[in-house]
Amino acid sequence: MTDDAVPDLRASDADRERVAEVLRDALAEGRLDMTEFEERLDATYRARTYGELTPITRDLPAAGVAPPPAVSLHKSAARGDADGDGAWGGRIVGGEGSSTWAVAVMSGFQRKGHWTVPRRFTGFAFWGGGEIDLREADFAAGEVVINCIALMGGMNVVVPPGVEVVVRGIGVMGGFDHGEQGVPAAAGAPRVVITGFAFWGGVWSASGGGKAGGCRGGRDRRRHLGH
Repeated sequence: MTDDAVPDLRASDADRERVAEVLRDALAEGRLDMTEFEERLDATYRARTYGELTPITRDLPAAGVAPPPAVSLHKSAARGDADGDGAWGGRIVGGEGSSTWAVAVMSGFQRKGHWTVPRRFTGFAFWGGGEIDLREADFAAGEVVINCIALMGGMNVVVPPGVEVVVRGIGVMGGFDHGEQGVPAAAGAPRVVITGFAFWGGVWSASGGGKAGGCRGGRDRRRHLGH
């Protein structure tokens, strides 16, 4: 679907789902509050034509398209191979995070790519799932807290190799993965504290390589603690 599509052309279920996915991403990124999200989602599923669908996301970035970069008072170090030598100083940038919360209700959310992790980030999943990927992220502080609340859902926290992970979550008929806890931290790397509550759900932690990270290589472990 494009802006120059015939306005009266009938929209398909797939078109409506694509718009709904953009709205879910916008909610998770803090671009929409819950009231705006519910209003637009209702309008999406009531829409019958492209002309009715197009205005719903006109002021939002399309899925898979990066928005214009925000003005920042911090000059970020170049990413890529420069990060491979353990130069963590350029990734602890201070200031505020890109967003402080994300919600998935019978759906999913993602935080990944180049974003700034705030001092405290809260994710909530009810009959849904969330992925919080820190591999390419900057950090607002040397210690950040990821607060995960999973009710009949799950969340996965992926950290760069070399980051210290501390798990303090509580599970009831669910669990928190402690697989990354106790892994030695690289010099100057941030500390990630995973807290929260899981009921009939789980929170996983994993260390993975890729573009981000203070050192090369790494593991990709996803172990769910027992019920």
